[in-house]
Amino acid sequence: MRNPLAAHPPWRQLMIISVLLPLMIVLAVLAFAWPAARIAPRNLPVGLVGTAPASEQVLAGLSRSDPGGFDMRVYADEGSARSAIEDRDIYGAFVVSADGITVLEASAASPSVAQLLGTVGQQLARHATERATASGSPPQAVQVRDVDLVAAAASDPRGLVLASALLPLTICGVIMATVIALVLAFRPAWRQIMSLIVVSAAAGLGAYLIAQGFLGALPHNAVATWAALSLIVLAIGAATAGLIALAGRAGLGLSVLLMIFIGNPFSGVTSAPELLPAPAGTIGQWLPPGAGASLLRSTAYFGGHGAAGPLAVLIAWIVLGLAAIAAGHHAPVGFAARRAWKPSLPAGAPSGEASADRQVEAISRRI
Repeated sequence: MRNPLAAHPPWRQLMIISVLLPLMIVLAVLAFAWPAARIAPRNLPVGLVGTAPASEQVLAGLSRSDPGGFDMRVYADEGSARSAIEDRDIYGAFVVSADGITVLEASAASPSVAQLLGTVGQQLARHATERATASGSPPQAVQVRDVDLVAAAASDPRGLVLASALLPLTICGVIMATVIALVLAFRPAWRQIMSLIVVSAAAGLGAYLIAQGFLGALPHNAVATWAALSLIVLAIGAATAGLIALAGRAGLGLSVLLMIFIGNPFSGVTSAPELLPAPAGTIGQWLPPGAGASLLRSTAYFGGHGAAGPLAVLIAWIVLGLAAIAAGHHAPVGFAARRAWKPSLPAGAPSGEASADRQVEAISRRI
């Protein structure tokens, strides 16, 4: 494939890369730093249990302190709120009673959100104490109790292993597809597809053995968690290989942009999608890294609850990627088919324009 920069003189090539490469670096820093610098609750689904007057005071307090920050859902009793948390419908709940405020959390869903809810619980208790004092009641601090219903692994209480593993999984998924599609140039399409499936399953198993067997960070549902890791790698790899089959190096560049520079920082794996600025959190959940992180939390800690949406996203990327691979191997659709028609050269023979120039020179000498 001819390098488009080769048509320009060296000084112009230097000018082009002096603009493009720094611009790429600036955009990459922006993509990773902007969501992290704007962490705040945005329609975060949270439950509320309590008597009508107490519930109204809590709702009013949250609305004043953080407008639009919480999507409050009222539950009739604590048991309903607990079930909603375990089903991943909400991140946590505030149970308001005469004895104080109980904050129901699920650090496995997001340690950042669990910490946030604990802080909000303390603020609500302080405001309740101030209101009671202002009304002339005897001064008595409102007690706050935190209950972690679905705790993260004891060896990884902050969820750092999952957050740290996502970027290598993404990068390796792209590299795997590049090696299979461009370096090894597996043909025909079914051979490339089978290679992606086999390598993804092996990579998922290896990642699980490290994350759980060595680090103890994914403690439940071993087979489902291994499958989730494999699906993440396969979705990224299939999409990358499909784009390469259709567009060659341009497809690889697009895949790197989508999976690494958008998918990872917008995934919300270090916090939660609802803590990212709009529309980063929504976009991230439609890409394999974000959907994969949500699926992993569901399989490893919540018994599969809340896995349907992320699983559908990964399957959609896999199906589209495999279809693109098949299409790209058939002329005149894709890059892979056009490459397949080029005659192969013997080992050690020059390739590309240099080979053509030498052939012309050889013919001229014979004449």
